[in-house]
Amino acid sequence: MPAYNKALPVIQKEDNGVTPRFFLRALAELEDFVNELWELGNEYRKNSMSKNNAKSLATLRQKLKKALKEFEVDLQKFRDTADLEDEEPEQTKAETESESEDEEIEVAAVKEPKAKVKPAKLEDEDSESDYWPSESDSEDSISSEEDETKYINIREKFLKKNTQEEEERKKREKKEKKDKEKEKKRLKQQEEAHEELEGQGDWEVVRGGVPMPIKPKMFDKNAEITVESVLKKLNEIVSARGKKGTNKAEMVDMLQELLEIAEANNLGPGVSVKVRLSLVAAIFDYSTKVSDAMKVEHWDKLLVTVDQLIKMLDKHDDITLNEQITEENEQFGSSPYKIRGCILTVVERLDAEFIKILKDLDCHSNEYVIRLSDENRVIKLIDEVTSYVEKQHEKSADICRAYILKMDHIYYKIDMKALDENTKEPTSLNTMDRLCKFICGKDNTDRLRQRAVLYQIYHLSLHNRWFAARNLMLMSHLQETIQHSDPPTQILYNRTMVQLGMCAFRYGSIKDAHNALLDIQSGGRAKELLAQGLLMTRQMDRTQEQEKLEKQRQVPFHMQINLELLECVYLVSAMLIEIPYMAAHESDARRRMISKSFHHQLKMSERQAVIGPPESMREHVVAAAKAMRNGNWEACRNYLINDKMNTKVWSLFKQGDVRPTLVRKIQEETMRTYLFTFSKVYDSFSVQRLSQMFQLELRDVHSIVSKMIIREELMASLDEPTQSVVMHRTEPSRLQSYSLQLADRLLSLVENNERIPEIKQGGRIPMQQGYRDRPYQRREDGKGGAWPGRGDRERTRRGVYAE
Repeated sequence: MPAYNKALPVIQKEDNGVTPRFFLRALAELEDFVNELWELGNEYRKNSMSKNNAKSLATLRQKLKKALKEFEVDLQKFRDTADLEDEEPEQTKAETESESEDEEIEVAAVKEPKAKVKPAKLEDEDSESDYWPSESDSEDSISSEEDETKYINIREKFLKKNTQEEEERKKREKKEKKDKEKEKKRLKQQEEAHEELEGQGDWEVVRGGVPMPIKPKMFDKNAEITVESVLKKLNEIVSARGKKGTNKAEMVDMLQELLEIAEANNLGPGVSVKVRLSLVAAIFDYSTKVSDAMKVEHWDKLLVTVDQLIKMLDKHDDITLNEQITEENEQFGSSPYKIRGCILTVVERLDAEFIKILKDLDCHSNEYVIRLSDENRVIKLIDEVTSYVEKQHEKSADICRAYILKMDHIYYKIDMKALDENTKEPTSLNTMDRLCKFICGKDNTDRLRQRAVLYQIYHLSLHNRWFAARNLMLMSHLQETIQHSDPPTQILYNRTMVQLGMCAFRYGSIKDAHNALLDIQSGGRAKELLAQGLLMTRQMDRTQEQEKLEKQRQVPFHMQINLELLECVYLVSAMLIEIPYMAAHESDARRRMISKSFHHQLKMSERQAVIGPPESMREHVVAAAKAMRNGNWEACRNYLINDKMNTKVWSLFKQGDVRPTLVRKIQEETMRTYLFTFSKVYDSFSVQRLSQMFQLELRDVHSIVSKMIIREELMASLDEPTQSVVMHRTEPSRLQSYSLQLADRLLSLVENNERIPEIKQGGRIPMQQGYRDRPYQRREDGKGGAWPGRGDRERTRRGVYAE
């Protein structure tokens, strides 16, 4: 009803206020349906309908009665003529079947009853169709003929058809007719335009309905091309940069064409450099978002353009390119040329785009390898820019920026010549040392200095220069200030500490290796701390913006550190430290935990009901730890050094074979564990026997035992005549240690009970006499005194104050 009231002004204007017949039919059908349901009675509504539906039916019946009062007369007329209309289609159908199959006779048979039954309302419909404009007159005539031949009355026209094929066929035919009409009109207009332009010269007739894009013209045919006109055109093109609707590809083409025009007319290198700088900026603008990577075709064009720009700057010494030059002071016409810009900024952004392209690709695809080959071109450009900056005697800050770019592409690569410490050939170590010293001496910002030092430490660690890398890390004090640095520098610090730890492991300094890797491996977030991926957390403690920033900080795949190798080095280092410590403090209740992750792996292995042969790297380390605890160094060695572990871990060390050093450490630490474990059982150990058991030389065994005695780890002494280790038996037995633990715990329990009344305020609990309730003991000389404390009771218990 609201829709009908809204359309009522149109009905009154076009149909002279006559209610449309389809609307009356809908009202009549709705009234019949509601009355039919209502006549079924209350029992049907209670049993077959829900309470809400029955209530809604009553509401609908009342509203419908109220609405139908306006259409009582029209509905009565409609109900009187409805039966007649329903019979007419059957009559016409019988008549059309009796006629012949000739199309003209069939159309006549259909038209005859149409003239008899057609109501007076159709005249209004004809006038309405004349009122609304159509696409073409031919289309109107065709559609009107179809209506007259296919529809007996207006009701059949609006009824839904049962077959979809007929509707699709009608749509197809209608579309084909429209296309034919449009094609006729287009050809007619084309012929008329061709006739008009016949006398105006040769014109090419373009076939097709889509107009070709018109490329803007640079200069007139007879225009004089000067420096001022080229610069004016350049400003026009650049002024559209960044505006909405600007075609970026068209802008690049126009700048390329303008560059060719400038070089063809020999306008000088100043104009060429200016246009090329604008061309490079336009290519950078292809990426709509900062995080999006550049397409390959744009990247290739950018490399070529930047290469040409650097070579032109290097060739012409009279060109001054500086950001401090204002646009009013620029000079392009004659030497010396002064241009506003910075080639170093261009190369820095090009290097950033190269990293983004690598991050965007699949690291295991061939395309990644192909793009990675472009790194040589990028390094070449950086070298050319560095030489240009040095030749121009630029500020030390710009030279430092160029050097840090160069170090960024060198620090993570292994130079096989530099692995030989006695080589006299120039290596990457010499280059990195020279660049790092210059930056540390000339740079005024902490960021570049920090990064240069970290690059140098990373490179030294990579080439087995353990002492130089360690000393540089300690002298720089970076571990004290790194928390105030930006996230990329903190990621570089984490990567450097990992390399430093693995260098210490290769050298044989197990404790230093463990301490360097402890912070990275302890929390289980090594992948995230090294910017090699994101961890999927359950709580989703990061927002989408934070996740996007972390993805932008990720390190490319070819620069990443093998996480399995890192974990293996850490677990083996923890095993070599933790197992002897556990053996030495087996009965100590206050034994501290050195490596939580290593203890976690041991507990997980102990919880398993059935333990099979080790398969993963962690299982091999756990099995080796159990063998070391039992004093079996050969089994420990076999678990850590075998074909599977060689393939997974040890072959990844390109700097040299670390296995001999590892075997030596296993022998030494297993012997220490053996001495700690069985010192309570044996009165003495033969040095020669220990040498045979662990396949160590006598002097090595003598050295290890002497260090243990000096550090008071082993209560024993060396007997030189008999070449034996004599135990002093000062360590408590297991029963004695357990008794001491029980005594300490009982003492702490008593002290806690004494504190309970003091904690409760206002309570009337009878208190036992504690050390605070005892009488004040004054000294004999009268100069002060003291309350008897817990320490006095403890000393009394141990016999210190015994009379």
